[in-house]
Amino acid sequence: MRLTAARALVRWLAAQDVLVPGAEGDARVPFFGGVWAIFGHGNVAALGQALAAADPARLPTYRAHSEQGMAHAAIGYARAHARRRAMACTTSIGPGATNMVTAAALAHANRLPVLFLPGDVFASRRPDPVLQQIEHFADATVSANDCFRPVSRLFDRITRPEQLLDALPRAMAVLTDPAACGPVTLALCQDVQAEVITWPEAFLRRACGRSGARRPTRTSWQRWLTPCARPSARW
Repeated sequence: MRLTAARALVRWLAAQDVLVPGAEGDARVPFFGGVWAIFGHGNVAALGQALAAADPARLPTYRAHSEQGMAHAAIGYARAHARRRAMACTTSIGPGATNMVTAAALAHANRLPVLFLPGDVFASRRPDPVLQQIEHFADATVSANDCFRPVSRLFDRITRPEQLLDALPRAMAVLTDPAACGPVTLALCQDVQAEVITWPEAFLRRACGRSGARRPTRTSWQRWLTPCARPSARW
């Protein structure tokens, strides 16, 4: 399937389902409740178009006016759903991205799943620098998004479209892990978002998993006890 990296990313996000326990049994719902977005340099040309073409019933896009505010809204969404569902946040490169760092630190400290998708510098480096872009003048490998490294459970910079084939499943594994859960940052180089490659159809197929805390079983507590400390039958 021939798609841009941005469209493949959006289709993959919309295809992820999760089982949520309810009064009448487990219900299958989309894992990502939507995407908060403030568009600008780094995410409007490719990712913005992909979100505009997405099915709003599966992956709605919410326009925000404050990067930190929308990231905190995503944290509140994760809290309200007991870490079983999450939202994504996308911003431009530069101050727009760094405005989410405080919220990322909060999500990291509280082990809350949030997917951050900030735009990043051009992987080809040919048009650099662009408006409001923040980069390190002495180190071409560093951009403003490196601020997310210490406040992310998983950080990755996407410099080739095919890297998403590995990065997205790894991100989902972190977001749904009951112990390692926390914010994930995938910094998306803006020219890479528009690159077209052939994607495996299986990668974009609907998938379903389970996230959040697991329900304890009648005997699950026994594995934490040593043989000599287990209660006797008369207990």
